[in-house]
Amino acid sequence: MTWREELRSRQFWNAMIAELLGTLLLVSAVLGASVPGPGEASVGPMYPAVAVGVTVVALCHCFGDISGTQVNPALTLSLLATRRLDVLRASVYITAQCLGACLGAWALYLALPLKSTADHFVNKVPIELNAVQALGIEVLCTFQLVFTVFSVEDQRRRDSLEPGNLAIGLAHTAGVLLGGRFSGASMNPARSLGPAIVTGFWENHWVYWIGPILGALLAGVSREFIFARSASRQKLVACLTCKDIDIVEAASMTGSSLSTVTQNAIRAKQGNKQESN
Repeated sequence: MTWREELRSRQFWNAMIAELLGTLLLVSAVLGASVPGPGEASVGPMYPAVAVGVTVVALCHCFGDISGTQVNPALTLSLLATRRLDVLRASVYITAQCLGACLGAWALYLALPLKSTADHFVNKVPIELNAVQALGIEVLCTFQLVFTVFSVEDQRRRDSLEPGNLAIGLAHTAGVLLGGRFSGASMNPARSLGPAIVTGFWENHWVYWIGPILGALLAGVSREFIFARSASRQKLVACLTCKDIDIVEAASMTGSSLSTVTQNAIRAKQGNKQESN
């Protein structure tokens, strides 16, 4: 499908709205769980961990068949790098995710009885750590999250009955429990961007972009080209040279020669063209 056809497609715009609304709901849920109530001490990572896991499971059921419920620019870039997503959709999704995160942060900020508690929105590097250490935590947390997402999608392509949405939600929860006390465990650049814009706090903000993106890229590439059943050197070369990766993947999965699968794909495309004519 060409870019013009995509832009005229209702499904394309539904997917964009799903990413915007999904990120808005995710960010507002996580930020709401991070803010202490009146007279309460600062909450630990448990509340945000449970909130993000439950919310992600719910969002996957709501928007999974519309946009895939990515709601995370780091995950979207990882899908783009492994050619599971095209440039147009990746660009629109990331824009929608960042806009949704900003709207979610603003909505919750307006609802706060004490505006000073908005400081709990922001991911901050603790005094005991430096930015590089926080960066490492973000890479680690995001790696396990995105690796889980790719594993679930691989099982879904094989029609597995595994409860994938629950696994993805638990991966979010595990990430917050692991890194919440050290870096805030953002794992999502949009989740950090919205509160930063609302509060105007930008110190070490780069950590929450570079860390998640690096972790997501490492997870996606390693899962797709090393650990997946269809992983092969030919598949990696096809990705790097912008060739048809689906044909190489089909050849790896079926054990057929690459030329045979290519010929079958060409015949299928010709048949589809004849049927459309």
